[in-house]
Amino acid sequence: MKRLLFAALASASFGVPPVMAQQFTTAAEVRPILEATRANWVAIREFNGRDLLYFTHLIAWRCGLSSIAYALNDEVEFTEWPMPECREGTANPARITETDPVYTTLPIWNVGRVTVLLTYDDGTVSEASYDRTMIQID
Repeated sequence: MKRLLFAALASASFGVPPVMAQQFTTAAEVRPILEATRANWVAIREFNGRDLLYFTHLIAWRCGLSSIAYALNDEVEFTEWPMPECREGTANPARITETDPVYTTLPIWNVGRVTVLLTYDDGTVSEASYDRTMIQID
């Protein structure tokens, strides 16, 4: 506690701005996290006789991305995922609200493979493919 008080007083005394919490709103900030958590980009589960394909992890780290797209099985055309806005200027810019889309519903066992294409706000691209068994959750 004393160190925090001293740091705050020193900053005020010497004109040094206080250190702000990292907001993770740029490609440089989110890319290392998304690359380290590639296995979690998407998930699939069976529910009420349907497949639910989840993008929750990507939506939670969407700030710093300009787009998320996916292709199923052998499709060559990618489908753009509707990405909610990054809520910059708030305490939690990537907060997921109840209206933010985090999954899509598909016919049961229609998905054998998912390929995900991320485009970062700096124009770089990352791609990953997953067999159903790799991303299936209970």
